[in-house]
Amino acid sequence: MDDMTMTKRGLATFALFALTLPLAFAKDAPTTGYLKVHAVPDHAGVWVDGKHLGPAANFGATRKYTVAAGDHELKVSDPRYEDLTQKITITAGKTSNVEVKLKALDMPKPPYAELRVTGAEKYSEVYLNNKYMGHAGEFNNPFQKLDIPPGDYTIRVVSPAGKAYEEKVNLAANKTTIVKVK
Repeated sequence: MDDMTMTKRGLATFALFALTLPLAFAKDAPTTGYLKVHAVPDHAGVWVDGKHLGPAANFGATRKYTVAAGDHELKVSDPRYEDLTQKITITAGKTSNVEVKLKALDMPKPPYAELRVTGAEKYSEVYLNNKYMGHAGEFNNPFQKLDIPPGDYTIRVVSPAGKAYEEKVNLAANKTTIVKVK
C-alpha cells in the first residue's frame, strides 16, 4: 500500500469516528436541568406541571429541583395573595432561577375561625374547598394556625407521597378547629 492510500484510509477512519462520536455521547447528554424559585412571600407553594414541590422557602441558597428539560407550567400560590402561573423553560444541564412577587389580596374581615392540622407530614399540602392554603407544618401547633372566615369547608390534606385525606368541617367564629389527619 502506498502512502496516499494509507492517508485516505486514515482520513476515512477519522471521518467515520468523528461522525459517530456525537452519537456515543448523546446518551450521556443531560436531559434535565434545575429550577430555583425565589418568591415573595417565601412560604408560597410551588408547583411544576401540577406537581407540588413545596414552599418556595425550601429552595434556599443551595437547594434546587431537578426538572426535565423543556417547557413547563410554573404555579406559585399563597392564600393571602393572587396565584401566579407562568411558562418556564428548563435548559438541560443548567439552573433556571425564577423570581416571583405575588400581589397581596385584601384581608378578610373578622370574625375569624381558626384551623389547625395535626398528624400530617410537615410538607403535606392543605386545601380548603380546593384552594391551596399552605403546608401542614404551618398549621400544626397553638402558635401556627390558619385564620379564615367562618363557614363550611372541605379540607383535603395531601402528603408528599400523594396520599390524600379529606374531611368536611364547620369552622365556627372565634373557635379553633383541629383536624387530625388519619
